[in-house]
Amino acid sequence: MPRIGPGYDEPEYDNYDPTWEAQNTPFRQWLFAKLENAGFEHADEMATSSAPANRYNGLDDLEIGALALLTRTSPDEVRAAHKADIAEWQREQQLRTHPDLAVLDATLDHIAHRH
Repeated sequence: MPRIGPGYDEPEYDNYDPTWEAQNTPFRQWLFAKLENAGFEHADEMATSSAPANRYNGLDDLEIGALALLTRTSPDEVRAAHKADIAEWQREQQLRTHPDLAVLDATLDHIAHRH
C-alpha cells in the first residue's frame, strides 16, 4: 500500500516540527483513547510521540499493523482514523490559505452551537 501523507521530498515534510508535542489532533486523540483502553500506562506519552508522524510522514502497512496490534483494533480502523485526521489537516490548511474561510467557518460554528 502506498504511503498516505506527504512524501519525503515534498515541502510539507520537514522531518520535525516542534509543535508536534502540543498538537491535539484527531488521530492523537483516537490513539490516546485506544491505547488507554488497551491498558497502556503511558498512553499520553506514546500518543504524543507517535501521532504527529502520521501527518508528516504518513503510515505504511507495517506501522498500521503495529498500531492496530497495540490499540487492539483492526488495520482498517487505524487507516480510517488516520484518513480522518488527514482530512482535518487539509481543512486546516485551506483555512490558513484562505483567511476569509476562517471567518465563514467561525460563523457557521457559532450558528451550529446556538441550535
